[in-house]
Amino acid sequence: MPNPLVNHMNYEMLELSPSAILKFNDDVSQIPDLIPLTLGEPDFPTPEHVKQAAIASINNDESHYAPTRGTAALRQAAADFLHQRYGLNYDPETEIIMTAGATGGIYAALTSILNPGDDVLIPTPIFPLYIPVTQLRGAHPVFMDTSRTGFVLTPEQLEETLAAHPNTKAIVLNFPSNPTGKTYDRAALEKLAKIIKQHNIFVISDEIYSELTYSGPHVSIASLLPDQTILLNGVSKSHAMTGWRIGIMAAPKDITDQLEKIDQFTITSTTTNAQAAATEALQNGAADTAAMKAEYERRRNFIVPALQDMGFELANPDGAFYIFAKIPSDQIQDSFEFSYDLARKGKVAVVPGKAFGPGGEGYVRISYATSMDNLQAAMERIQAYLNRNE
Repeated sequence: MPNPLVNHMNYEMLELSPSAILKFNDDVSQIPDLIPLTLGEPDFPTPEHVKQAAIASINNDESHYAPTRGTAALRQAAADFLHQRYGLNYDPETEIIMTAGATGGIYAALTSILNPGDDVLIPTPIFPLYIPVTQLRGAHPVFMDTSRTGFVLTPEQLEETLAAHPNTKAIVLNFPSNPTGKTYDRAALEKLAKIIKQHNIFVISDEIYSELTYSGPHVSIASLLPDQTILLNGVSKSHAMTGWRIGIMAAPKDITDQLEKIDQFTITSTTTNAQAAATEALQNGAADTAAMKAEYERRRNFIVPALQDMGFELANPDGAFYIFAKIPSDQIQDSFEFSYDLARKGKVAVVPGKAFGPGGEGYVRISYATSMDNLQAAMERIQAYLNRNE
């Protein structure tokens, strides 16, 4: 019998559905002999020197609370990383906070700036976490479907949406994108920034995949709109450290002073020995990232033509480790039905595109953060599955 107190919980939360991605992954994970191409989980181990830094921290009894904003060493390493890689200038004392992964940064940023009734512009398809956090604040996600423009937000679409939504408080950008792998070069960002600068709104820019960019150097929108941007980054994807839960949030000082309160009132601070590991990763892990990136690119270059030969339509991803592929027209078009059927009959798990918001239906997200052996076997199984359905 349901506990009657459930109905007295936060009504915004009661209206939320659990993560469709995690639910789907849980549903299919028990299928025997399944090849999962679902979650964004690097298949590389954390580099040995990074692990040793954490071990040394433990052996040195660094087991006490860290400052809420992070250890001085890690904040300096983060500031140096952002400057050396992207030309950004943040004061490690006043403009950087270490968060519980980029996810923690998403929560802190949206929770800090949103009031009930605010609008948040969200280009879709997109990593869906931004949506429930927005709704928990009583704010409204405003979706901008980019499926007709190559999965990138155009200046025209942005201008039209801003004109129609005068209560806009923020725009969320995620590039390179989860799930599409698309990104923005400097010219494209400059056009978007020119429009955003005319409005008194925040840019929450999730650039967690910035180090895994294949089409040229990553350009951060914080370099164009430093006063409006809350920048999110971290070591999860670039250094194979998802479980360490260390993210970077950077913003102007007066904004950072407010952002810090959320971490004070929720997590106090991130784990001290994990911060030691992240410091080592940011200071001395560039070669590790370069090796992982080269392998991801090799996998991408294998899987893209393999899928195209099977009849999937897709744009070559510029970064991250995902492919967003349109289901062939002679197959099941409902992305959840297709994905469940492929998992049961083809023994390959991909994520239904509908889970990523408007513009995602009819597509699937395929993660190539797995071994080449797995990818080769998965492509053979998908081909066999498609052949059976002809």
